[in-house]
Amino acid sequence: MTSVDLPGETAGEPDPVDRVADAVVRVPGVTGLHAGSYGEVATYLPGRSVAGVRQRDGVTEVHVTVAMGTAILEAATQVRAAVEAVTGDEVHVVVEDVSPA
Repeated sequence: MTSVDLPGETAGEPDPVDRVADAVVRVPGVTGLHAGSYGEVATYLPGRSVAGVRQRDGVTEVHVTVAMGTAILEAATQVRAAVEAVTGDEVHVVVEDVSPA
């Protein structure tokens, strides 16, 4: 079986959206990314999608779930800072849900 390089991807280098997703889930209190009520929040890549992250026109939007007991404003501020460090974009954070701790 052979490997096919997809346009825009360099072997071993993650897509910028994957770097955003990784930065978000590393924030304390964030339990995951959230695709929205109807699965509408995602970035579509060749052969897959990254739920909970949408990028367009210099704005990165992330939708997250946080653990119960997490200070929501603090978590959102940390998510914003983490994503800004990765992208340099304006960042919009939406806390979609709270999960049991």
